[in-house]
Amino acid sequence: MSAFLVQWDTAGQERFRTITSSYYRGAHGIIIVYDVTDMESFNNIKQWLSEIDRYASDNLCKLLVGNKCDLVDSKVVDTEKAKAFADSLGIPFIETSAKESINVEEAFLTMSSEIKKRMATQTQPSVERRPTVHVHMKGQPIQ
Repeated sequence: MSAFLVQWDTAGQERFRTITSSYYRGAHGIIIVYDVTDMESFNNIKQWLSEIDRYASDNLCKLLVGNKCDLVDSKVVDTEKAKAFADSLGIPFIETSAKESINVEEAFLTMSSEIKKRMATQTQPSVERRPTVHVHMKGQPIQ
């Protein structure tokens, strides 16, 4: 068994809200990203999760990501608060910096691992064919 990963980045923009629901339906995993320097983006997570729960399958893997962790002096969302929130929902949490390529690959590997585990529990593969997920990434800072 193998998986094909596709990334849709809507940047939380309202104009994409009507089409994002159709992407949720067939997804195996969704990464919810907020900006650690913007409390409103963190507060909007509940609304996004509500949308996801409304349209996505019950066995969907989720990952909460706090982005822009490199902006330490501008950070307003406490790491422990975000981690506790993710823990209360039973989903993994990681902080990243897309700009500095901090933990970006780890986020995708975490999601891939969660999907792989979920897929393995849904079907009982034979010993010869175990589920595999391959992720090929080149982590580079954004210029």
